[in-house]
Amino acid sequence: MAKTKKYYKVKNLNKQEFKRVVGVKRETFNDMVKVVRKHYRDKKVKGGTSRALSANDETLLMLEYYREYRTFKHLGIDYEVSESTALYIVTKIEKILIKEPQFHLETLKHIEPQDEGIELEIVVVDVTESQCERPKKSKKITTQVKRRSLH
Repeated sequence: MAKTKKYYKVKNLNKQEFKRVVGVKRETFNDMVKVVRKHYRDKKVKGGTSRALSANDETLLMLEYYREYRTFKHLGIDYEVSESTALYIVTKIEKILIKEPQFHLETLKHIEPQDEGIELEIVVVDVTESQCERPKKSKKITTQVKRRSLH
C-alpha cells in the first residue's frame, strides 16, 4: 500500500491557499489524481514492489517540482524517497497526464483570443542550459610562486 506523506498537509487548505501552494485549483488537482489512479487501475501490475507514494502525493510531487523548480534531492527528502525515485515519479506522472486529452495542451498556433478587444502576444524564450566558456589552463599563463625557505 502506498503511503501518503504530504497531501494531508495541503488537503484542508482553503481554495486560495491550496492554489497558492499547489499551483492549480483543487478541482484540477482532483481530476489529475483521478487520471493517475485510473492509469494504475488499468495497468494492474502484479508482483514487484509497491509504490512508495500515493497517487495524491505523486501528483503533488510533480506539481511542486514545476511550481518551485526544487531539486530532486530536496523533493526526495520532503517525500521520504530517493532522488532517483523523485525523478522517476515526476517523469511517470508527466507521461500519464500528457496522454490524457484534457491535460494535453494545444499547440500555440491554435490559441485564439476569446474576445475581439484583447490582443494576444506570444513570447517564446529559449531557457536551455548552455555550457559556460572558461579560459583553458596552460603553463605559460600560470605564474609559479616560489616558496620561501623555512630555514
